[in-house]
Amino acid sequence: MIDVGNLTFRYPKADQRAVDGLDFAIERGEVFGFLGPNGAGKSTTQKILIGLLRGYGGQVSMLGKGLADWGSEYYEHLGVVFEFPNHYLKLTARENLSYFRALYRDGTRPPEELLARVGLAGDAETPVAQFSKGMKHRLSVARALLNDPEILFLDEPTAGLDPMSGRGIKQLILEERDKGKTVFLTTHDMMVADQLCDRVAFLVDGRIALVDSPRALKLQYGEPRLKVELAAARDTGEASGDGGGERRATESREFALAGLGENEAFLDLLRSAEVQTIHTLEATLEEVFIRVTGRSLR
Repeated sequence: MIDVGNLTFRYPKADQRAVDGLDFAIERGEVFGFLGPNGAGKSTTQKILIGLLRGYGGQVSMLGKGLADWGSEYYEHLGVVFEFPNHYLKLTARENLSYFRALYRDGTRPPEELLARVGLAGDAETPVAQFSKGMKHRLSVARALLNDPEILFLDEPTAGLDPMSGRGIKQLILEERDKGKTVFLTTHDMMVADQLCDRVAFLVDGRIALVDSPRALKLQYGEPRLKVELAAARDTGEASGDGGGERRATESREFALAGLGENEAFLDLLRSAEVQTIHTLEATLEEVFIRVTGRSLR
């Protein structure tokens, strides 16, 4: 669906390239994450792929055809959600979608269906000027799905959303992937990337440091150990006679994953102690990013 070779781009008057020799390919039905701090080249790459920036170097093939060979029909196949919403504020949510719907030659999805899907059915006749930032962002997602695109470009897809709305948008993205859509996602939110992406690329200073699945990276850079947290009681030393004196505390122990099923100390702990949590000591995606690139995400 997307095939990029030795992609380069330099903004006018800039000393360094914003994108410097990128190579990657994305398959149909894949959520591919471009991860990195602000200024890493994520949005620049997206703008090149959707045709907003010209004058790049290297090769870009979209849907099996060179990007430079596409005409305006290219946009029949794309859906784009920018980080910052851009709508006609005096129009209602339904009017915004109806206007953009008219720009496509092929069939589109009904605005009412999409507004319901992003939780805006009750606000269809409300002028967008009255929308919160999160509502505008959800309207952007609905607009991106109007033409039932084969490729979705999402820049910080859950930015500014409350937890419930963010969860709904993430579920929508996974549903589109399961329909065979390709999703190109740019973010510096490693939790979002971990939840959504089949593969991620770590981007720093316009270069890709590595590409792999979040699971493989966490296993590779994590510790093969298990941490068990236990409830424990300890005496506070209070003797005032008012009923105080004992309060709950916690303690933790660690065990190697290898041979865990035959580890008598671990098995005895499960039988005799009040276990509160058990989890492996895998690295977070953010920790992996810092270890690999030596850079933070901010």
